[in-house]
Amino acid sequence: MSRVQLALNVGDLDAAIDHYTRMFGVGPAKVRDGYANFVVADPPLKLVLIEGSGEPGTMNHVGVELDGPDEVAAKIEDAVSKGFEVAVSQAETCCYAVQDKVWIHGGEVPWEWYTVLEDAPNTAPETASVELRSSR
Repeated sequence: MSRVQLALNVGDLDAAIDHYTRMFGVGPAKVRDGYANFVVADPPLKLVLIEGSGEPGTMNHVGVELDGPDEVAAKIEDAVSKGFEVAVSQAETCCYAVQDKVWIHGGEVPWEWYTVLEDAPNTAPETASVELRSSR
């Protein structure tokens, strides 16, 4: 099942974890240094908390978590056919996971469409193949 992802900048990760655990009735699926994520079934949501990355209380980024690489490939094809500028990354380490993803640009906020391939010990990007595509 696909779910919308909201990544929020927070000033106090422990307090934010407590708040969102009580709000959604589910604890975090992953907690690392300065990072936590929640997989919420109702409403379908991937909530990501990032400490120390931006002004607390602001949006870090938005996206959609997909079920697998085939769905990412289909989203790339769809976005390019509609004339969007996209940035494609394969096997990128981000948010303590290895991911295939496409960023769709052109609106006020870029959207990340991604799938998690496996867990990772760190959050920073390591090696990834990035390809910019456009139908123009």
